[in-house]
Amino acid sequence: MKISGAQMVMEALKHENVDTIFGYPGGNVLNLYDMLYDTDIRHILSRHEQGAAHAADGYARATGKPGVVLATSGPGATNLVTGIAAAYMDSVPMVFITGQVAIPLIGTDAFQEVDITGITLPITKHNFLVKDVRELPTIIKQAFYLATTGRCGPVLIDIPKDVQQAVAEFRYPENVSIPGYNPTYNGHPGQISRGARAIARAKKPVIYAGGGVTNSGAYEELLQLAEQCGIPVTTTLMGLSAFPGNHPLALGMLGMHGTYWANMAVSNADMILAVGARFDERVTGDAKRFASKAKIVHIDIDPAEIGKNVQVDVPIVGDVKLVLTELLKKLGPSDTGPWLEKIAKWKEETPLSYSQDMNGEISPQFVIEKIYEKTQGKALIATEVGQHQMWTAQYYKFTRPRSLASSGGLGAMGYGFPASLGMQVGRPDELVFCIAGDGSFLMNSQELAMAVEYNIPVKVAIINNQCLGMVRQLQQFYCKGRYISVDLQQVPDFAKMAEAYGALGLRVEKPADVVPAIEEALAFSGPAVIDFRVMSNTNVFPMVPPNSQINKMIKGEQK
Repeated sequence: MKISGAQMVMEALKHENVDTIFGYPGGNVLNLYDMLYDTDIRHILSRHEQGAAHAADGYARATGKPGVVLATSGPGATNLVTGIAAAYMDSVPMVFITGQVAIPLIGTDAFQEVDITGITLPITKHNFLVKDVRELPTIIKQAFYLATTGRCGPVLIDIPKDVQQAVAEFRYPENVSIPGYNPTYNGHPGQISRGARAIARAKKPVIYAGGGVTNSGAYEELLQLAEQCGIPVTTTLMGLSAFPGNHPLALGMLGMHGTYWANMAVSNADMILAVGARFDERVTGDAKRFASKAKIVHIDIDPAEIGKNVQVDVPIVGDVKLVLTELLKKLGPSDTGPWLEKIAKWKEETPLSYSQDMNGEISPQFVIEKIYEKTQGKALIATEVGQHQMWTAQYYKFTRPRSLASSGGLGAMGYGFPASLGMQVGRPDELVFCIAGDGSFLMNSQELAMAVEYNIPVKVAIINNQCLGMVRQLQQFYCKGRYISVDLQQVPDFAKMAEAYGALGLRVEKPADVVPAIEEALAFSGPAVIDFRVMSNTNVFPMVPPNSQINKMIKGEQK
């Protein structure tokens, strides 16, 4: 029996067990939406394609399943670009399906024609322009396979309108083989043995864990290795929920705004076990002087990441979960007591700190600590990008896997709120909090309509300092306080904005009202927005200046 290309897409999505699509319709996906009408796949209508992309990203991070997005050609497709890039840089499994003008019109500057495969070539794991309806089933199978295997990432399928309308026999392949694509999952036994010896000999070891731990589902193996060998664990921003933040061996995040003790531990370690992390400059500072005293063992499924930024001593290419499982067989308890005591002393000497005058203005860190206390660290958290993102990394202790969604590599403002909605859609029985800045929230605040229409009960905490806080901080330190274009005094009343959409809106201006507002939002059955009016000139510390060693931190305001 022959069916149309649009029907093939829906049948293929069923074969891939897709239950939710985020998207926005248009003329060149009319056929796809018409076929979607007859399926039981849930479609979540965003109010901007970027919102759909970030929502699907949050869905993928919270569930481990690929996020799926559907958008039309031209501006619909280009509006996805930021979301595609965010997913690419954070290795999030996603499949983007876009409409395209009919094949005879490609290259004629037709209405809403854009070369989206050309535009997204550098920010997708792979992309496809479908020219023959008979190839469509295999292409969709390949897209999901590519997105979810090896180092995960976004894949785009661009489907011309006439391909959607054309008919052919539908046979969905059970398996696909892609020439040149064969990810290595099992680490080399010899390299694993070398790594085990380096770990066993270490007196001052540190595990440096990244987002690869989450993608491979290696939480238990990482925890077991840390406990079995007595090794402290520091994480990247992407790795924060990969190791319990309240564990005695947890050091918190390292790098530019990492904890003092994490940076000191890495700088003085004699062995670094890097697990699913990529040594980006926000972590390493001056890469040439990063962990200069340590032998580095690096586990990553992407061979291109090993040795890219920092030279390592023992490279192990493979899936983190599988490699850690093999390492555990070769390792026993280690005497790291003196090393842990040294780290405890650093933590005691230079703890994270802030001041909160209960009769003064609200400290932003105070709000995040209270959210952590009221949720007991059990909420799923999405952040926007900026100072509040770093304070969340410092003061919210993530205790559960897949409980954080944050744009780490791209740093996309406008990411967090739609991502939180996707997290909630993917895990409807969980409590989801979005911690946002006033500047970031404005970028995709229209998705309040999505939250209200589908009754997605996300709680939003806007850390409203009436400025672009991180840019202001950088201008203070590196532009001699010559502030320009960072003042956001002219913003809407966020509480009234939320109410206008039909959500709960609260405005908090006094420290004593912080906890009651959080409690009121938690008790409300639908989406809620809390506008916390906080101090406008608070900076994030510790802070590593650009191109400095990570143990050369600015610990606080210089007197």
